[in-house]
Amino acid sequence: MNDKEMKLFEEIQAFKLDDNSTSLKFSYRLARENGWSKTYTQRVIDEYKKFIFLCCITDSGVTPSDPVDQAWHLHLTFTKSYWIDFCQNTLGQQIHHNPTKGGKNEREKFKIYYDTSESLYKAKFGISPPEDIWHNSQKRFSEINFQRVNLDKNWLIPKPNVQFISKTLLFSCIPFVIPIILLQASTTKVVMLTFLFLGAFALIIYALIKASQNQSGEKNGSGGSGCSSCGTSHNADSVGESGCGGDSGCSGCGGGD
Repeated sequence: MNDKEMKLFEEIQAFKLDDNSTSLKFSYRLARENGWSKTYTQRVIDEYKKFIFLCCITDSGVTPSDPVDQAWHLHLTFTKSYWIDFCQNTLGQQIHHNPTKGGKNEREKFKIYYDTSESLYKAKFGISPPEDIWHNSQKRFSEINFQRVNLDKNWLIPKPNVQFISKTLLFSCIPFVIPIILLQASTTKVVMLTFLFLGAFALIIYALIKASQNQSGEKNGSGGSGCSSCGTSHNADSVGESGCGGDSGCSGCGGGD
């Protein structure tokens, strides 16, 4: 970083997102809404500040990870803190977060922006972004099917892993099938039925796995989950658009010095 960038980064790091005069602080809201621990939430906030710094100093587009994007979304709802205290008084420019235009070109563009974010992160901070916050590109643009859930009225039960269940069922049948084959080896009909059963079972397992893969592919191709874009400017009085988005649950920004 040059001296100007170092000064800006120090000011961003010093910015307080939590208002100590309130009991329901920003970090508590962020943790509660995402089911995160206090430690992980603070780490996400630190990464959010780094992302905003990258927005300010790059002429190309950058895109946040999903956890970082959640911090960004929440901060935008604290309008005075975001627009006045942060953008105007700390950054000296406006960082906008706009809806996506959608489509294949947008998706591809912001996958490139996400890779750019990683490269710029390494160049400016001298380390790789943490993998548990900045997920790889495949996960970033495929695991996007999110909804708000009222935990007072609903239980959250993780979906089973289709491949794990398939393998478990397949191998659990072996102890039952092998004795039949050994005891009835001389009976051609029993042997044939056994192999037919195994073949049918294998086809069912294969179909389940393919269905799971296709579902993932469909999400990656057209998951319209509130993608967005942002533009930055050289001062607080003007805004330069440098959109980001795509149908795959992403956001980002571009512009800067």
